[in-house]
Amino acid sequence: KGISAVRNYIAHDYDSTDDNIIEDVIRHNLPELKNIIEELLKNNQMKFVQKEFTATLEEKKSKFIAYLMPYEDFDKTMQRLRSEHPKAVHFVYAYRYLNEFEQIVENSSDDGEPRGTSGKPTLAVLSGAGIINSAAIIVRYFGGIKLGTGGLVRAYGGSLNEVIKITEFFEYKKLENHILECEYSSLGQLEYILNQNSIKIINKDFLNIIKITIQITKDEFEALKSLLPREIKIL
Repeated sequence: KGISAVRNYIAHDYDSTDDNIIEDVIRHNLPELKNIIEELLKNNQMKFVQKEFTATLEEKKSKFIAYLMPYEDFDKTMQRLRSEHPKAVHFVYAYRYLNEFEQIVENSSDDGEPRGTSGKPTLAVLSGAGIINSAAIIVRYFGGIKLGTGGLVRAYGGSLNEVIKITEFFEYKKLENHILECEYSSLGQLEYILNQNSIKIINKDFLNIIKITIQITKDEFEALKSLLPREIKIL
């Protein structure tokens, strides 16, 4: 897993997928690559953003303004940026999100840049950093100097990396819904246990008995079981 990640890193950094070049780079840079592998593996934990962040990279007079936002804000943010930057020449984007089957859906666009020089490198940065349920839009102002294929790949990927450095991320956790049942006399105790363990209550049904629906990870639920008194039932 680590070797695969570092090969992808080198392929993008050196703008080459040639196996001989990649293996030569690995052979001559093993000490330095250990740190890269550790960082890539650390970033493999899926994470997401809850608000918009932005950063700017300038390369040979071209300006690359990168935005990172929640996926659900992608469409309205694109409309806003096109309005705010009427003289920009490209609006490159990439996004990744989890569908209802916990499958990652991803897409990207070069928006008129040479094929494979902008959208895919942007998507590769999102994927390499383990970012999901998020979208990136990079607005480019052309500075009059052509950057070439490798230059574009580095500029688009680099501008997104600048945003990632300043972004506040939240760890993605797969949540499950569970229902707990208790008498009215036990409600206070149950709510105290849930609050103390930062467990989210998403619904309460007050009938002859009380049914509380909670949202929690699988591991957290297993730990919670040992904390619940006998009179509280798990449905």
